[in-house]
Amino acid sequence: MDDLRKFVRYFGPYKKHLIFGTLCVLASVAIGLLVPVLVGRAVDDLRANLTWEKLARYALLILGVSFVSGFFLFLQRLVLIGMSRHVEYDLRRDFYAHLQRQPLSFFQSHRIGDLMARATNDLSAARQLAGPAIMYSLQTLFVILIVLPLMLRISVRLTLLLFVTMPLVSLTVKYLGQQIHLRFEKIQDFFAQISARAQENFTGVRVVRAYAQEEAEIEAFNRLNQQYAERNLSLVRISAAMRPLLQLLIGLGFVLIIWYGGTLAARGEITVGEFTEFNLYLARLIWPLIAMGYVVNLYQRGTASLKRINAIFAVRPSIADAIHPQADPPISGQIEFRRLTFGYHEHAPAVLRGIDLTIEAGRTVAFVGRTGSGKSTLLNLIPRILDPPPGTVFIDGVDVRERPLSQIRASIGYAPQEPFLFSETLAENIAFGVEGASREEIEWAAEVAGLMDDVRAFPAGFETVVGERGITLSGGQKQRVTLARAIIRRPRILILDDALSSVDSYTEEKILARLREVMRQRTSIIVSHRISTVRDADVIYVLDDGEIIESGTHEELLARGGEYAALYERQLLEEELATS
Repeated sequence: MDDLRKFVRYFGPYKKHLIFGTLCVLASVAIGLLVPVLVGRAVDDLRANLTWEKLARYALLILGVSFVSGFFLFLQRLVLIGMSRHVEYDLRRDFYAHLQRQPLSFFQSHRIGDLMARATNDLSAARQLAGPAIMYSLQTLFVILIVLPLMLRISVRLTLLLFVTMPLVSLTVKYLGQQIHLRFEKIQDFFAQISARAQENFTGVRVVRAYAQEEAEIEAFNRLNQQYAERNLSLVRISAAMRPLLQLLIGLGFVLIIWYGGTLAARGEITVGEFTEFNLYLARLIWPLIAMGYVVNLYQRGTASLKRINAIFAVRPSIADAIHPQADPPISGQIEFRRLTFGYHEHAPAVLRGIDLTIEAGRTVAFVGRTGSGKSTLLNLIPRILDPPPGTVFIDGVDVRERPLSQIRASIGYAPQEPFLFSETLAENIAFGVEGASREEIEWAAEVAGLMDDVRAFPAGFETVVGERGITLSGGQKQRVTLARAIIRRPRILILDDALSSVDSYTEEKILARLREVMRQRTSIIVSHRISTVRDADVIYVLDDGEIIESGTHEELLARGGEYAALYERQLLEEELATS
């Protein structure tokens, strides 16, 4: 019920729609139930004195009543189904926004395919609960509330006879409804597995083909698909059984009514017209009672889906703004680490230990070290992609945990180690995050990133669609697009995390020559395995096992003959071996 209460809040902005839609349902039902009254009277009246005038009058009255009832039926569907679409929009908007606020750790613990299943199938089932389920429930309620007094008016004994089969209808709906809920919840969980499997295969299509695993993956997917079909068929069997069972029980009630009602009419206790009217009321009850089974089906599916959706809503973002964030002073670019020790989990070993340094605004610093020494982790703490301990990372003297996330991240241009491109044009990928970027700005960023020669070679230039994750581009091209995306923001802080690792040495030299002017105007932090990338930095820090073991300029570090000098010697030897 808690899931349902949370869902009901989404109806708040649409109270008027719900009230008007409810009135339309009431009007459609009430006016539509005038038809049995008119038919009953017509039967008795025409039996006594049949004339063409009376026949025409009753026919026109019935036609007019049906038209007005149909008009309100149209309005109820337009308003209530339309309302359900608005509720679905709001729910999907909030669900997407909630996912956007989650940190990286959330997506490491939740499969993307599962999240996609919740954002599509489960949201669709929730919409059915907001629209058709409400509409058919109101129809059933109003028909029963209006019809039963009318039937009691004709014959109390005949009406009470209906309740012989009603308990059986209720028990059938209750039992089958529970079965539908359990099966649908399991089906949605299994659908998430299929979605995740498909998403992983489409994303990793190059690996699948490189290892010639197409047939194996198709076979594995077919097995999952077969299990999904079997589980759906078990649900279909239950759903398919509900309507015929209800019709059977309702038909049994019809037999009893016709048998006993016919007897009453023959005795003259009720007129033929009243007997006809009573049967027409009974006919009007059939669809609402059948719809009740359909509503139970929708309710069970919808509540099962809401449970899955709310399970995601219940996950609070572990990285969020402080209660009273401090936006002043505006960011100029000074970064300070104070006795920083960081581990990924509370009981996990520290990845960084005792980091204590200050990067002045406008300076260029670099971090080098072996793989796994903590370089990328250190960079990810600045924009709070990872959350540092309180009082350890500061921008312009303010703890990053106290600054608004939007302010920090808007001030940073970040080219990550693993570039990610969207299935859009080159221009759109470069301008991502910059509202209304001009073509001149895009070309400038591409020029600095050394991308213009490649762009000129593409038939569509900047309008080239790069495919999902930039699949049509090489690794070096993707890195340069990501670099251009970071530069075009003209950020106060520029972070390059091994952003040129897939670029050859000659191209790297050209890009660095252009970048020096850009970096001179802002705080720049570079991580690289190549000495050639970092040699011109104002200060170079050498990390080893999460600790800073050396710092200084390129010349100072070479003169010391330590880890940096050894790394430099190894790279020179590798270059000589590569050219020999």
